[in-house]
Amino acid sequence: MTTILPRKSRIPSLAGATEWLNSAPLTPADLQGRVVLVDFGTYTCINWLRTLPHVRAWAERYREDGLVVVGVQTPEFEFEQNLASVRREVEARRIDWPVAVDNEYEIWRAFSNNYWPALYFVDREGALRHQHFGEGQYEQSERVIQELLGLAPQDLVRVQGEGDEAEADWAHLNSPETYLGYERTDNFASPGGIGLAEPRVFAAPDRLELNHWALDGDWTMERAHVRLNAAGGRISFRFQARDVHLVLRRAGNGGAIPFRVLLDGTAPGGAHGVDTDADGKGRLEEDRMYQLVRQPGAVAERTVEITFLEAGVEAYVFTFG
Repeated sequence: MTTILPRKSRIPSLAGATEWLNSAPLTPADLQGRVVLVDFGTYTCINWLRTLPHVRAWAERYREDGLVVVGVQTPEFEFEQNLASVRREVEARRIDWPVAVDNEYEIWRAFSNNYWPALYFVDREGALRHQHFGEGQYEQSERVIQELLGLAPQDLVRVQGEGDEAEADWAHLNSPETYLGYERTDNFASPGGIGLAEPRVFAAPDRLELNHWALDGDWTMERAHVRLNAAGGRISFRFQARDVHLVLRRAGNGGAIPFRVLLDGTAPGGAHGVDTDADGKGRLEEDRMYQLVRQPGAVAERTVEITFLEAGVEAYVFTFG
């Protein structure tokens, strides 16, 4: 059974978009007669990225039946307002449906939204009929789409996410999303504690407890991120999960910044992520989420260390899968 809401609310205005990709600007009137799936996300959010294979499959399968997906990219971090970066990620992620760039949070507020990802299901008359926040419940969401389209129940799409879009290993995921800026961070373990927007030489302790992290080298801890001031700085995290991701940005307009990832002090080998090789080598070139580790075998507590060979790195948040 699916839960369809009564026709109490209309689709809010989309006029607050600062830019549209893959489409001319759309209004609720333009979408009348179509079933609409409004998909809120932001391109560095691992939770949204892991829903993309499902949204992509629904857009393809039900397009001819009258489904229109409208993406809304609402930035979590200031750098995600960069239109060139949003355009790059839309292309790289094979998003071919209309995308509203919501840099001012106008559409977010119009929907009274609070989550990435969030799905809102709109019927052909423009009424909001269902909503879902976060990952999961894909079968229910697809059944809602079928019902709103007036289709008889049919087999669901078969989805297998790849790379950093693969579903998390929930059974072994014991590390939480961890922000690195002083405003929201937890479990910071470098001696001397958090630094407030002042350059400082940090040191890592000899041992980290599970889900604690540390800096080593010359860093500045800003409100939303940490910034490396001198080459050779390192971030360490004690985690328990299959995957390790880190949102990174290169400050300024310099070239790519090389980095090296170690797992328990050695090269990751077959446990490297999509953005590193077996030796743990990677390059920071774009402002986005980087997958550093993807463990193929048993999941246990391990320590990941990321050393950056040049200054100018900004690191925002660890996520796990």
